[in-house]
Amino acid sequence: MIHYLVKRLAIGLLTIWGVVSAVFVVIRLAPGDQATVALGPGATAQEIADLRHSLGLDESLLVQYFSYLGDVATLDFGESYRYGRPAMDAVLERFPATIELTLAATVIAIVVGLVLGIISGHRPGSVLDRAVSTFALGLQALPPFWVGIMLILVLALQAQVLPSAGGGSFAHLVLPAITLSLPFTALVARMTRSGVAETMTEAFVQTARSKGLTETQVLRGHVLKNSLIPVVTVVGLQVGTLLGGAVVIETVFAWPGLGSLLVSAVGNRDYAVVQGATFLIAICVIVLNLAADVVNARLDPRIRLEARR
Repeated sequence: MIHYLVKRLAIGLLTIWGVVSAVFVVIRLAPGDQATVALGPGATAQEIADLRHSLGLDESLLVQYFSYLGDVATLDFGESYRYGRPAMDAVLERFPATIELTLAATVIAIVVGLVLGIISGHRPGSVLDRAVSTFALGLQALPPFWVGIMLILVLALQAQVLPSAGGGSFAHLVLPAITLSLPFTALVARMTRSGVAETMTEAFVQTARSKGLTETQVLRGHVLKNSLIPVVTVVGLQVGTLLGGAVVIETVFAWPGLGSLLVSAVGNRDYAVVQGATFLIAICVIVLNLAADVVNARLDPRIRLEARR
């Protein structure tokens, strides 16, 4: 098991290197100049040149890249010229709001998705099964930003039961959390339905029924444990995806999280904030994937056997 974890950690480190390298290249190849954006159109050529020198932008890309990797290794992403303080401080200030939104969306998706998937998979081919499957497919097909706008129009502007933007209270969290959770809910429902329907046909389930166990006991003790292994994997991967998807949803609902900060930093060419935020998101995704792998190894004896080799 230790060998398995070391291998996964090594893959995670390579992934982080790939992410930070890709961000470095993309933001420097994007049109526009950080110094020009920072100083505004009224700046002189000398002022722009001085700022470029202080930021190290007059060095070659290769020199900038290795300097950047050294800073990342020490978790030093530099100063944010827009906020006038260390970039990571600005990122960490917004990060709790993004975690709050992501956790709320995850809870909604897991609870609703599992319930729908179990109901659908327990009676495959029934009217209820077809209705749930159609509903889940529709949720995955709808663009989340469009759903968010519709929820704002209906529940915030017309019904006026929930606020349309901002943060700071549970009411502000409801609409963005629901919007962010919808594709995830559909995915969990479909994966759970598939796993439950397949497990219900296994011989050990029929044996459990022949022993006189109720359907609830069969589901809890035999079906769910064996059908939720792929769901755990999907949850670990999808939570990381939610962190990335929160960028769009936070912008729609003006949620004061990492996503809206990242969008603003990209527009202002605030490289330090972009790099710090991307690095933090990458770390979270890798940790969540590793946690999902560990849970799967505990649930599936085949993975434990492979890990010992």
